[in-house]
Amino acid sequence: MLTSVEGTYRNGRMELTEQPTDVDEGTRVIVTFIRSDDIDLASQGINEAQAEILRSHLATFADDWDSPEMSIYDNYDAAKTRIGISTMQFS
Repeated sequence: MLTSVEGTYRNGRMELTEQPTDVDEGTRVIVTFIRSDDIDLASQGINEAQAEILRSHLATFADDWDSPEMSIYDNYDAAKTRIGISTMQFS
């Protein structure tokens, strides 16, 4: 039997968002940590009003950015290394 429950890792402990049902005390678990794509804008000095303005300005790029052709840039640095392109430095 597999049971999935979402939670958050804090101070070395798991905080579950709900209590699992039909799970015996001492049952073994597997924990998978999921990296969040959320960005803490406040820590970057961006408030909600500024974030909304930023979203509206970037929305014009969404169709191009999300197009399948743009996936070529997903791993650009690895691809560049694989084909032997080095970065030229100018002084």
